[in-house]
Amino acid sequence: MTDTASALADIRAQIDELDAALVGLLARREALVRRAAPLKSDTQAVRAPDRVAQVVARVRTLADEAGADPDLIERIYRAMIQTFIDMETGEHQRLGGA
Repeated sequence: MTDTASALADIRAQIDELDAALVGLLARREALVRRAAPLKSDTQAVRAPDRVAQVVARVRTLADEAGADPDLIERIYRAMIQTFIDMETGEHQRLGGA
């Protein structure tokens, strides 16, 4: 194996390791979102735009502190949050809300 191929294989192995950890963390986040869904009064409470803004501001700061690109992290979080909002909206409706 060439040095480049070896380096790439090592990087990919590390990414796979991180993906395993991230999936576990996302599963925990999903469980918490599902627990919160029936406690919310309506769809607007599920959407919680003020909370979204708070989370985005916080992760931008965390990204900057970690040496990551805050814009990239914000885009990832906004996509993730919207996906969880969609899931939580369905869960909220299925359970009949608070």
